[in-house]
Amino acid sequence: MKYMLDTNICIYLIKQKPEKVLRHFKTHSVGDIGISSITLAELRFGVEKSEQVEKNRQALDEFVLPLEIADFDEKAAESYGKVRTALEKEGKPIGSMDMLIGAHALSLSVILITNNTSEFKQIKHLKIADWSR
Repeated sequence: MKYMLDTNICIYLIKQKPEKVLRHFKTHSVGDIGISSITLAELRFGVEKSEQVEKNRQALDEFVLPLEIADFDEKAAESYGKVRTALEKEGKPIGSMDMLIGAHALSLSVILITNNTSEFKQIKHLKIADWSR
């Protein structure tokens, strides 16, 4: 995996808009792109609280089928501890799920694809890209 998709980018891809995100996605090999198990949990939550649970569950299942789903492991947990401590010391807290996803991407040394760059740029050494721009 070279790229880890944030939850918002996954939603764009499932909905197939904006077109720019879809174009970027299609230029990469399937093996180069994956998601965190944390992102999958967020997406599953979104499906369960939606009005069209079955339709959205099927769309999500089809979307994640070819992707690598990286388990949040000990290395990711260690990264999270360091990231959270640093952000708290700097007085720059970000959302808890974003912190988990960012720390996971950092632990894997992959580029996090997100349109939420203002949050993720707070995590030092995390490589981010925004395919929606």
